[in-house]
Amino acid sequence: MSTNEIQILLVEDNKSDAMLTMRALQKHKLVNHITHLSDGAEALDFVFGEGEYADRNIEEKPKVIFLDLKMPKVDGLEVLRILKGDERTKLIPIVMMTSSKEEKDIIESHKLGVNSYVVKPVGFENFSKTIADLGFYWLFLNHTPRI
Repeated sequence: MSTNEIQILLVEDNKSDAMLTMRALQKHKLVNHITHLSDGAEALDFVFGEGEYADRNIEEKPKVIFLDLKMPKVDGLEVLRILKGDERTKLIPIVMMTSSKEEKDIIESHKLGVNSYVVKPVGFENFSKTIADLGFYWLFLNHTPRI
């Protein structure tokens, strides 16, 4: 993978939501490369180049991580805590994409350093538009330091 290639890491255990997200990003031509992982443990292995991703170049960091909150093995808050607590990964933008509107989840996510907290909208059109808007913002409008 080229370091100029846009990369979104999508960490989502719901296959339908993952497919809708990828379809919306591809439909609006917002991604060259998207990696979908289905749980937090796999996401951490991917980012840190461990387990089945031990041969991955960890210098090629995702431009943004779309992270679900409630997942098996390691939940989104723990993934967020680990990534934002590590010097190598704390500057990677992380967008929590969840169905949870619970104030405690919103507060905890922000305390841990989430860059954005988005409640997944209901309905295909609303969901698709929200994902396209998020992708456009994080990939083209937002400027992050080279990490």
